[in-house]
Amino acid sequence: MKKAAAAKRRGRPKDRQLTARRREEILDAATRIFAEQGYPNTDVQTAADELGVGKGTVYRYFPTKRDLFLAAVDRGMHRLGDAVDAETTEACDPLDKIKRGVRAYLAFFDANPELIELLIQERAEFKRRKKPTYFEHRDTRIGPWQELFRNLIAQGRVRDVPVQRITDVIGDLLYGVIFTNFFAGRRKPFEVQADDILDVVFQGILTNRNRRGSRT
Repeated sequence: MKKAAAAKRRGRPKDRQLTARRREEILDAATRIFAEQGYPNTDVQTAADELGVGKGTVYRYFPTKRDLFLAAVDRGMHRLGDAVDAETTEACDPLDKIKRGVRAYLAFFDANPELIELLIQERAEFKRRKKPTYFEHRDTRIGPWQELFRNLIAQGRVRDVPVQRITDVIGDLLYGVIFTNFFAGRRKPFEVQADDILDVVFQGILTNRNRRGSRT
Protein backbone atom coordinates (compact mmCIF):
# COMPACT_ATOMS: atom_id res chain seq x y z
CA MET A 1 0.00 0.00 0.00
CA LYS A 2 2.77 2.40 0.95
CA LYS A 3 4.65 1.72 -2.29
CA ALA A 4 1.51 2.28 -4.36
CA ALA A 5 0.80 5.56 -2.57
CA ALA A 6 4.36 6.76 -3.07
CA ALA A 7 4.20 5.91 -6.76
CA LYS A 8 0.93 7.79 -7.08
CA ARG A 9 2.41 10.88 -5.40
CA ARG A 10 5.42 10.81 -7.67
CA GLY A 11 3.27 10.58 -10.76
CA ARG A 12 4.58 10.08 -14.25
CA PRO A 13 8.10 11.41 -14.83
CA LYS A 14 8.27 14.45 -17.09
CA ASP A 15 9.38 13.94 -20.64
CA ARG A 16 11.93 16.74 -20.88
CA GLN A 17 12.26 16.50 -24.64
CA LEU A 18 8.50 16.79 -25.02
CA THR A 19 8.45 19.76 -22.63
CA ALA A 20 11.22 21.53 -24.53
CA ARG A 21 9.56 20.80 -27.87
CA ARG A 22 6.20 22.11 -26.65
CA ARG A 23 7.85 25.26 -25.36
CA GLU A 24 9.46 25.87 -28.74
CA GLU A 25 6.15 25.29 -30.52
CA ILE A 26 4.43 27.82 -28.30
CA LEU A 27 7.17 30.39 -28.89
CA ASP A 28 7.06 29.78 -32.65
CA ALA A 29 3.34 30.47 -32.71
CA ALA A 30 3.59 33.43 -30.33
CA THR A 31 6.38 35.08 -32.32
CA ARG A 32 4.37 34.91 -35.51
CA ILE A 33 1.11 36.07 -33.91
CA PHE A 34 2.65 38.95 -31.97
CA ALA A 35 4.44 40.12 -35.13
CA GLU A 36 1.23 39.98 -37.16
CA GLN A 37 -1.30 41.30 -34.65
CA GLY A 38 0.76 43.39 -32.22
CA TYR A 39 1.07 42.91 -28.50
CA PRO A 40 -2.17 44.69 -27.41
CA ASN A 41 -4.31 42.81 -29.95
CA THR A 42 -2.90 39.35 -29.27
CA ASP A 43 -4.79 36.94 -27.06
CA VAL A 44 -2.99 33.91 -25.64
CA GLN A 45 -6.02 31.89 -26.69
CA THR A 46 -5.06 32.52 -30.34
CA ALA A 47 -1.72 30.77 -29.84
CA ALA A 48 -3.43 27.94 -27.97
CA ASP A 49 -5.99 27.46 -30.75
CA GLU A 50 -3.30 27.39 -33.41
CA LEU A 51 -1.44 24.68 -31.52
CA GLY A 52 -4.58 22.73 -30.70
CA VAL A 53 -4.05 22.92 -26.94
CA GLY A 54 -5.91 24.52 -24.06
CA LYS A 55 -5.09 28.04 -22.92
CA GLY A 56 -4.02 26.57 -19.59
CA THR A 57 -1.27 24.62 -21.34
CA VAL A 58 0.28 27.84 -22.60
CA TYR A 59 0.02 29.38 -19.14
CA ARG A 60 1.83 26.41 -17.60
CA TYR A 61 4.86 27.41 -19.66
CA PHE A 62 4.37 31.18 -19.56
CA PRO A 63 2.25 32.51 -16.66
CA THR A 64 1.28 35.78 -18.39
CA LYS A 65 1.07 37.25 -21.88
CA ARG A 66 3.94 39.55 -20.92
CA ASP A 67 6.09 36.54 -20.00
CA LEU A 68 5.23 34.88 -23.30
CA PHE A 69 6.11 37.97 -25.32
CA LEU A 70 9.41 38.65 -23.57
CA ALA A 71 10.38 34.98 -23.82
CA ALA A 72 9.79 35.14 -27.57
CA VAL A 73 12.05 38.19 -27.86
CA ASP A 74 14.69 36.61 -25.63
CA ARG A 75 14.71 33.40 -27.66
CA GLY A 76 15.08 35.40 -30.85
CA MET A 77 18.15 37.15 -29.48
CA HIS A 78 19.65 33.85 -28.33
CA ARG A 79 19.17 32.52 -31.85
CA LEU A 80 20.88 35.59 -33.29
CA GLY A 81 23.88 35.01 -31.03
CA ASP A 82 23.97 31.32 -31.92
CA ALA A 83 23.83 32.13 -35.64
CA VAL A 84 26.74 34.57 -35.38
CA ASP A 85 28.74 32.13 -33.25
CA ALA A 86 28.15 29.28 -35.69
CA GLU A 87 29.38 31.38 -38.59
CA THR A 88 32.46 32.82 -36.85
CA THR A 89 33.74 29.89 -34.80
CA GLU A 90 35.85 28.42 -37.61
CA ALA A 91 37.40 31.74 -38.65
CA CYS A 92 41.15 31.72 -38.02
CA ASP A 93 41.95 35.33 -38.90
CA PRO A 94 40.34 38.00 -36.67
CA LEU A 95 39.44 40.21 -39.64
CA ASP A 96 37.72 37.26 -41.29
CA LYS A 97 35.84 36.66 -38.04
CA ILE A 98 34.55 40.25 -38.13
CA LYS A 99 33.49 39.88 -41.76
CA ARG A 100 31.66 36.64 -41.05
CA GLY A 101 30.01 38.14 -37.98
CA VAL A 102 28.64 41.14 -39.89
CA ARG A 103 27.29 38.94 -42.67
CA ALA A 104 25.74 36.47 -40.23
CA TYR A 105 24.04 39.30 -38.31
CA LEU A 106 22.46 40.78 -41.45
CA ALA A 107 21.56 37.33 -42.79
CA PHE A 108 19.76 36.44 -39.56
CA PHE A 109 17.52 39.51 -39.58
CA ASP A 110 16.94 39.12 -43.30
CA ALA A 111 15.56 35.65 -42.58
CA ASN A 112 13.72 36.65 -39.37
CA PRO A 113 12.04 40.04 -39.89
CA GLU A 114 9.39 39.14 -37.33
CA LEU A 115 12.02 39.58 -34.59
CA ILE A 116 12.53 43.20 -35.65
CA GLU A 117 8.78 43.70 -35.26
CA LEU A 118 8.96 42.28 -31.75
CA LEU A 119 11.89 44.55 -30.86
CA ILE A 120 9.81 47.54 -31.94
CA GLN A 121 6.84 46.36 -29.93
CA GLU A 122 8.95 45.75 -26.85
CA ARG A 123 10.13 49.35 -26.92
CA ALA A 124 6.56 50.61 -27.36
CA GLU A 125 4.89 48.42 -24.73
CA PHE A 126 7.59 48.10 -22.07
CA LYS A 127 9.30 51.47 -21.96
CA ARG A 128 9.96 51.19 -18.24
CA ARG A 129 12.18 48.16 -18.55
CA LYS A 130 15.67 48.99 -17.35
CA LYS A 131 17.26 47.72 -20.55
CA PRO A 132 15.64 46.33 -23.72
CA THR A 133 16.30 42.66 -24.47
CA TYR A 134 18.41 43.47 -27.54
CA PHE A 135 20.90 45.51 -25.51
CA GLU A 136 20.95 43.00 -22.65
CA HIS A 137 22.15 40.38 -25.11
CA ARG A 138 24.52 42.73 -26.89
CA ASP A 139 26.17 43.69 -23.62
CA THR A 140 26.47 40.04 -22.58
CA ARG A 141 28.19 39.01 -25.82
CA ILE A 142 30.36 42.05 -26.51
CA GLY A 143 33.32 41.01 -24.33
CA PRO A 144 34.96 38.54 -26.76
CA TRP A 145 34.61 41.02 -29.61
CA GLN A 146 36.29 43.75 -27.60
CA GLU A 147 39.10 41.34 -26.75
CA LEU A 148 39.46 40.56 -30.45
CA PHE A 149 39.92 44.26 -31.22
CA ARG A 150 42.41 44.65 -28.37
CA ASN A 151 44.51 41.91 -29.93
CA LEU A 152 44.28 43.51 -33.37
CA ILE A 153 45.45 46.82 -31.89
CA ALA A 154 48.34 45.07 -30.14
CA GLN A 155 49.31 43.48 -33.45
CA GLY A 156 49.29 46.87 -35.17
CA ARG A 157 46.47 45.86 -37.51
CA VAL A 158 43.89 48.30 -36.12
CA ARG A 159 44.35 51.90 -35.03
CA ASP A 160 44.92 52.42 -31.31
CA VAL A 161 41.50 53.73 -30.30
CA PRO A 162 39.31 52.64 -27.37
CA VAL A 163 37.79 49.26 -28.16
CA GLN A 164 34.43 50.28 -26.74
CA ARG A 165 34.36 53.11 -29.26
CA ILE A 166 34.95 50.60 -32.05
CA THR A 167 32.30 48.12 -30.91
CA ASP A 168 29.78 50.89 -30.18
CA VAL A 169 30.16 52.38 -33.65
CA ILE A 170 29.95 49.04 -35.47
CA GLY A 171 27.12 47.80 -33.25
CA ASP A 172 25.07 50.99 -33.68
CA LEU A 173 25.68 50.91 -37.42
CA LEU A 174 24.37 47.36 -37.77
CA TYR A 175 21.42 48.09 -35.49
CA GLY A 176 20.49 51.03 -37.69
CA VAL A 177 20.79 48.99 -40.87
CA ILE A 178 18.27 46.35 -39.79
CA PHE A 179 15.66 49.00 -38.97
CA THR A 180 16.33 50.93 -42.18
CA ASN A 181 15.83 47.69 -44.10
CA PHE A 182 12.66 46.95 -42.17
CA PHE A 183 11.01 50.34 -42.62
CA ALA A 184 12.35 51.45 -46.00
CA GLY A 185 12.85 48.09 -47.65
CA ARG A 186 16.17 46.45 -48.36
CA ARG A 187 17.63 48.08 -51.46
CA LYS A 188 20.32 45.48 -52.10
CA PRO A 189 21.12 41.90 -51.03
CA PHE A 190 22.32 41.65 -47.45
CA GLU A 191 25.62 40.19 -48.69
CA VAL A 192 26.27 43.38 -50.65
CA GLN A 193 25.23 45.50 -47.68
CA ALA A 194 27.70 43.61 -45.51
CA ASP A 195 30.50 44.17 -48.03
CA ASP A 196 29.70 47.89 -48.21
CA ILE A 197 29.74 48.23 -44.42
CA LEU A 198 32.99 46.32 -44.10
CA ASP A 199 34.66 48.33 -46.85
CA VAL A 200 33.81 51.66 -45.19
CA VAL A 201 34.66 50.41 -41.69
CA PHE A 202 37.98 48.83 -42.71
CA GLN A 203 39.10 51.33 -45.35
CA GLY A 204 37.34 54.56 -44.36
CA ILE A 205 36.32 57.13 -46.97
CA LEU A 206 39.41 59.35 -47.00
CA THR A 207 42.58 58.83 -48.99
CA ASN A 208 45.77 58.33 -46.98
CA ARG A 209 46.83 61.91 -47.68
CA ASN A 210 43.53 63.39 -46.49
CA ARG A 211 43.29 61.02 -43.57
CA ARG A 212 46.49 62.41 -42.11
CA GLY A 213 45.14 65.94 -42.26
CA SER A 214 41.68 65.17 -40.89
CA ARG A 215 42.29 63.45 -37.55
CA THR A 216 39.47 64.06 -35.06
